[in-house]
Amino acid sequence: MINPTAIIHPSAQIDSSVRVGPYAVIDEGVQVGPHCILGPHVYLTGRARIGEHNHFFAGCVIGEAPQDLKYAGAATSVQIGGHNVFREHVTVHRSAKAGEDTAIGSNNFLMAHAHVGHNCQVGNFVIIANGAMLGGHAAVHDRAFISGNCLVHQFVRVGTLALMQGGSAVSKDLPPFTVARGDNGICGLNTVGLRRASMSASERLELKQLYRVLFREGLTLRAAMQKAAKQFSSPAAKIMLEFLAGSKRGVCSDTSKGAGSDQELE
Repeated sequence: MINPTAIIHPSAQIDSSVRVGPYAVIDEGVQVGPHCILGPHVYLTGRARIGEHNHFFAGCVIGEAPQDLKYAGAATSVQIGGHNVFREHVTVHRSAKAGEDTAIGSNNFLMAHAHVGHNCQVGNFVIIANGAMLGGHAAVHDRAFISGNCLVHQFVRVGTLALMQGGSAVSKDLPPFTVARGDNGICGLNTVGLRRASMSASERLELKQLYRVLFREGLTLRAAMQKAAKQFSSPAAKIMLEFLAGSKRGVCSDTSKGAGSDQELE
């Protein structure tokens, strides 16, 4: 199960069921759970704690030092759940300070050359496509979809079931259920994702109405939230309003023009 060319530190904790490919390197302090697969030239370092059934394709680097000028060499860590796929040359950096973690949940799919910066928090069932990059301390909530070559600024939050169109960039928080377009813009709801998440037609309709109040009636966000809180009380609406209330960097704004754009909401 371990290729003879692999280099594994004697102190690394590797489950007996793990498959390790040619020229892989596993450093001291790494823990790898059952049934993981490490392809050729995979490098696991730092205090990486890796759950079961994760697949690392060729050239992945997991747990390397953060790209942070303030980092002083502390023994920091990456926590990874189970059933994740890391395609070719994915990089995930460990946290910048002791007592903190970079954390990736379970059932995520990180495509080739994706980057997860230090102290990022990635939930479950997240897709991060080829070449997408998460800056340090970014948070990506469950079932979000970050398309190819997207950029997420440090400390930004991407809400649950949000979708970023290819090449888009956000330096403000991306609200749940919405679609990011261009720079800090949103253009409606992620209706395909909502259907795939088994959200009913009535729930989607309420989100459409909520979106209109929040982002298309010309109100300030604070006033729109106060109005929406009186009109909408579904679980999805509460997720949206709680996310907006917790924003510290500001929120992406709607960029659609004209009544025809309503089609994107349903």
